[in-house]
Amino acid sequence: MKAINTHFETKAIRTQIERTQFLEHSSPLYLTSSYVFEDAEDMRASFAEEKERNIYSRFTNPNTSEFVDKICQLEGAESGYAFATGMSAVFSTFAALLESGDHIVSAQSVFGSTHTLFTTYLPKWNINTSYFKVDEADKIKSLITPNTKILYAETPTNPAVDILDLEFLGNIARRHNLLLVIDNCFATPYLQNPIKFGADLVIHSATKLIDGQGRVLGGVTVGRADLIREIYLFSRNTGPALSPFNAWILSKSLETLAVRVDRHCENALKVAQVLEQHANIILVKYPFLKSHPQYEIAKKQMRQGGNIVAFEIKGGVEAGRKFLDSLQLCSLSANLGDTRTIVTHPASTTHSKLSKEERLEVSITDGLVRVSVGLEHIDDIINDLKQALQ
Repeated sequence: MKAINTHFETKAIRTQIERTQFLEHSSPLYLTSSYVFEDAEDMRASFAEEKERNIYSRFTNPNTSEFVDKICQLEGAESGYAFATGMSAVFSTFAALLESGDHIVSAQSVFGSTHTLFTTYLPKWNINTSYFKVDEADKIKSLITPNTKILYAETPTNPAVDILDLEFLGNIARRHNLLLVIDNCFATPYLQNPIKFGADLVIHSATKLIDGQGRVLGGVTVGRADLIREIYLFSRNTGPALSPFNAWILSKSLETLAVRVDRHCENALKVAQVLEQHANIILVKYPFLKSHPQYEIAKKQMRQGGNIVAFEIKGGVEAGRKFLDSLQLCSLSANLGDTRTIVTHPASTTHSKLSKEERLEVSITDGLVRVSVGLEHIDDIINDLKQALQ
């Protein structure tokens, strides 16, 4: 890309690997597991990392490099590495940077698999985690120990779309010499850039809004070059790399991210405003609703409110199940960020194995419903939700 000071949409479209001798307009697929060398010296120098070149697609591939370069430009990051899934990005980031005896301070509201990683698997290597509630971030300082290395959070959170103050977290991390790692999946680089607020690393499940059409799995971690170097070395040897085909899909998806997310946000805000007036709804949470408890923080650090709306139905678990069974258009799925509107009832599905008390600790009430608002016509989305609420 020749232009330097370009806008988000232009970077997402024009950041591209070098054309081959065929001068293709769109980046070609590089479905190869390995690469050849010109001679013995070229091979030696390549393995010695005296030159930048592709050696093996578990290490790098032109398609994954293009995808990573785009995310780095869009997030304002120095470097990055792409993974097979969002969770492989989460695990590899922590596994590469932590040692036995290290400690994590994390927001309590995190993705279920991340919570399991923190509570079941990392403790096997004597790596432990202390949690703070989203509305009690002022208690973070009391959780920091001499062994604390990482401060971690998702914002907006899953599934209750709570907002954490990135600037506040960045200040704490700098003051206590911690690495600030932020899961930016719900916001995407288009709506929020945690690095601007002090994050050292940003993680995405590219499976969600970055792909945007429910086609492929993928993940990516971007941020400081020295940290990414450690993550790259770990991943190069353990093998969680993103496939070239999925990288090609995700890189093409980024070209339409801005226009898609604009419509997602427009639809989601309208859904939230309608639901807020419905008689069968107790509470609606959407970052750009003025009634959201962290509305001012959301406005400070997000460009728009995202595509996730959470609301509580009167009648608890049974009412939530009846609501799901009454939907005619919206999909029932555990995924999010699709072109299709997706509805999930966490208490009876994704978080059903937690006790009621444990769910309430992370703002999941019995009647909470999460809607990933899609790109269908807004009237059709609203009409389906309305009829299911009767």
